Amino acid sequence: MNSGKLQTPIDYLKGVGPNRATLLRSELGIHTYQDFLNLFPNRYIDKTQYYKIAQLQPTSADVQIIGKITHIKTVGEGRAKRLVATFIDQTGSMDLVWFRGLKWIRESLKINIPYVVFGKVQRFGSAYSIAHPDLELLEEHEKSLRIAMQPVYPSTEKLSNRGITNRVVNVLMQTLFQEVHNAIDESLSNSILDTLKLIPKKEAYLNIHFPQSQESLAKAQFRLKFEELFYIQLQLLVKNKLHKQKIKGYPFEQIGNYFTKFYNEHLPFELTEAQKRVVKEIRNDLGKPAQMNRLLQGDVGSGKTIVALLTMLIAIDNDFQACLMAPTEILAIQHYQGLSELCKDLDINIALLTGSSRTKARRIIHENLENGSLNILIGTHALLEDKVKFKNLGLAIIDEQHRFGVAQRSKLWHKNSLPPHILIMTATPIPRTLAMSVYGDLDVSVIDELPPGRKAIKTVHRYDNNRLKVFGFIRDEIKKGRQIYVVYPLIQESEALDYKDLMDGYESISREFPMPEYQISIVHGQMKPADKDYEMNRFVNGETQIMVATTVIEVGVNVPNASVMIIESAERFGLSQLHQLRGRVGRGADQSFCILMTGHKLSEDSKTRLQTMTNTNDGFEIAEVDLKLRGPGDIMGTQQSGVLNLKIADIIKDNEIMKISRNYASALLNEDPQLLKEENLPIRQMYAQLMKYKNIWNYIS
Repeated sequence: MNSGKLQTPIDYLKGVGPNRATLLRSELGIHTYQDFLNLFPNRYIDKTQYYKIAQLQPTSADVQIIGKITHIKTVGEGRAKRLVATFIDQTGSMDLVWFRGLKWIRESLKINIPYVVFGKVQRFGSAYSIAHPDLELLEEHEKSLRIAMQPVYPSTEKLSNRGITNRVVNVLMQTLFQEVHNAIDESLSNSILDTLKLIPKKEAYLNIHFPQSQESLAKAQFRLKFEELFYIQLQLLVKNKLHKQKIKGYPFEQIGNYFTKFYNEHLPFELTEAQKRVVKEIRNDLGKPAQMNRLLQGDVGSGKTIVALLTMLIAIDNDFQACLMAPTEILAIQHYQGLSELCKDLDINIALLTGSSRTKARRIIHENLENGSLNILIGTHALLEDKVKFKNLGLAIIDEQHRFGVAQRSKLWHKNSLPPHILIMTATPIPRTLAMSVYGDLDVSVIDELPPGRKAIKTVHRYDNNRLKVFGFIRDEIKKGRQIYVVYPLIQESEALDYKDLMDGYESISREFPMPEYQISIVHGQMKPADKDYEMNRFVNGETQIMVATTVIEVGVNVPNASVMIIESAERFGLSQLHQLRGRVGRGADQSFCILMTGHKLSEDSKTRLQTMTNTNDGFEIAEVDLKLRGPGDIMGTQQSGVLNLKIADIIKDNEIMKISRNYASALLNEDPQLLKEENLPIRQMYAQLMKYKNIWNYIS
């Protein structure tokens, strides 16, 4: 783009002036011509037809009428004060009404001059009226850029109250176009334009603001959405490439004894194809002299732990140490127990370090870490303490990374002269669309099949009045020797209420399942950690059959014998939480069940969530529905909700365009990493400009 002209402050556009410029800046963030050009319409109104007053129907549809104003009067007092104009054509008369900006509007109206009026029709008694119509003198209407599709621009109440109506924005946009249409330079290469049959950029801008037909509008939207997503992907891929060039890592050149011995002799089950593929991707990364930065996604129970262990064994084969950091003590202990069991026949030293580790044990761990005799350290945030020094840390694995801050992760990097390879594991399926945009600078591996022999969990939705049947079902399962979870929602603001729900639930379950025949554990956030662990352990060891809990148990508790998950007030949970909770069962060979209990009053969104849960066990499918219901901001959590400030593309609806744009950006960088080829000059210039003017398209933060 010819950036000079487009970087002109908006104040200088004819018809704007200092007052309007201040409003456009504060209300819509428009500072320059460029910003205004990128104010894309929200929707379009078809203005191909003109109506006669006698043809009007009480449909409250948008209509367009040609006629004259014959009288103007002010009616009512105080807040009910309004301006009413009588508007006539050859077939009848109607009212035009204004409730705001009366003085300004009254002064601007002309009597007995032909106008084109546009707005929503309402009927009171037998009379029709339009409130706050768009008005244009017929003479002007015939001169202006004739458009069949009328764009409707984003606006705010303050703008319309101050007279900056959609009509005004439209006129300003026409003025802008007359000034800048020669300054709009092409920003994609000819080969991309030809292959995708994209229209030129100048034409795209013209057709997005002044479309002649549905078809020309669709072409313009595709072109501009592709470009926006293409530059976001280009930036992420460049960032990833730079990371690989700049951040050196230790090349793990050999696959040695530990890995091969474990793989050939001690693997407890045949790896799935997905696991084999992921191990191969990781081996490939580790062999290079650049730091690995990989995200491993796999649904609950898909076997991420075994992949983590194989990766650690490669590190140990190359004389390095490995660590695994988990967000909670329970999870860290489980990882420790699981890995110790898998490695029992290998000569490997594994230790566990958490907040509750005793001083004596800590001292031994610190010593063995520094002299290199400790191969694998598993723990919580305790791993980040300054006292924890490794002899040579080569690999750091982080479980459920969204629970750790960036600053905490970078502490791990500094435990060494060269940063260790990083593998981030998550069981929270991130929709592919978001993974591509938010984690676009990480390499992503996905384990998308469950180990053989795992039965899909049966999920059903039951209303509160079916509770007795549900209790009967629990009794039958306990008779078969199984264990049951009953989970209550926890919503921070009303802990008292949640606690009451939990205690009421606990009491009614204790009545139905009395001691000594049945034993019940209870776990909630207000208990002391030691009591919580005591109750958890009783359940893990099979001493209690029912565990009544709040969402404390969401992540990581592994009880293969638990086969039923009952979620109370399931409508109060989000989809990803429901899916995580369901993943607590189905870990053994028996058929498992998840029962979603709700009242009868359900919102549309709640119904969609419950239906999604009963229809599918696929975490990625669930995450896509969740993304549609909640929007990208919510899924990422507050710290990243402003991540994608897109002008025209929609990360959910334009998922397909996103994939295409990533493929093209990736192919481009493979062929021409520095963008030095002559044909890629427009892309290089646009990219340089994006890096310079951060406000052009607010791409990824």
